[in-house]
Amino acid sequence: MNILFFDLRESEKPFFEHNKYSDFDINFKEESLNERTKLSDYEYENTCILCVYRSSILTEKVLKKFKNLRIIATRSHGFTHIDIDYCIKHRITVINTEQYGEEAVAEFALGVIIDLTRKIKSAMMDIRDGKIDPRKYEGELLNKKTLGIIGCGKVGLKLAKIAKLFDMKVLVSSYKESPQFENVCNIVPFNTLLAQSDIIYLHMPFTTENYRIIGDEEFKKMKDGVYLVNTSSVELIDLKALYKNLLSNKVSGAGLDILESDFIKGKTNIFMPDLGGETMSTKQNYKITEKLLDMQNVLITPHLAYNTNEYIEYVLESTFNNIRNNIKGIYSNRVC
Repeated sequence: MNILFFDLRESEKPFFEHNKYSDFDINFKEESLNERTKLSDYEYENTCILCVYRSSILTEKVLKKFKNLRIIATRSHGFTHIDIDYCIKHRITVINTEQYGEEAVAEFALGVIIDLTRKIKSAMMDIRDGKIDPRKYEGELLNKKTLGIIGCGKVGLKLAKIAKLFDMKVLVSSYKESPQFENVCNIVPFNTLLAQSDIIYLHMPFTTENYRIIGDEEFKKMKDGVYLVNTSSVELIDLKALYKNLLSNKVSGAGLDILESDFIKGKTNIFMPDLGGETMSTKQNYKITEKLLDMQNVLITPHLAYNTNEYIEYVLESTFNNIRNNIKGIYSNRVC
């Protein structure tokens, strides 16, 4: 069965060197699949399975070129980069990856928090520029801080447990209740969390209901000098409001793991697959992001939180297991 495997990364190549999938005819491509992609007539005619990452944008225009497509397997939990309505209409199975890697994301979030509260990036940039001033790098102890976690999934629970080891007070607010949290932290209303937290961490799926859940009004309710960390979707935060509050020192620092690795400073657009193939639509947001990148108290990383060797191997192995299962009629991790 023919598979076109897009978005092949260097970190994925060792997996295929040690694991042979002889039951599939796999054609690997390092580029992403989108409306600008040019393939051969043979590939459009004979491809049965597409395996992609979120940087591939599978619109109707892309998908209707494939004449015998049966399965789309995305190596991600999110699937907003795929036209699900088209797939349902044309009976194309879409498979995603089970949410996994809570340890990796939680550990990454803690690393960002330590970097921000201990001014590591600021000191590094000053050393590079040859203008060291130790007074600027006075940090803050985590055991004196209250961590507010918005979203009570597996990642939030893992981070809550880690934070308790640092003797931090942990507050959680979420649209759904999780009894697991009751033993490690206090579950509070959203506005209470905003008002009482020294550090606010967001990890929740993007929905139309939580679009810009952190904006001007929410920043007003926060403590002066609060830190904000987001390893979820860019849509959860109003970047203009964040920038304004960073300038006023209402926010002491921010960590945003929200931009894809193909972002290049100076481009006229910033591509974000989580927006379902959209680009940042206004020059204002582009300019704000450029300014955030130059701030010493802001960390922006290209979606690194999950990115560990263990997670990559898990995703690839589970993706091919799910493909086999769905071919057999066992609908594991089936979106539609």
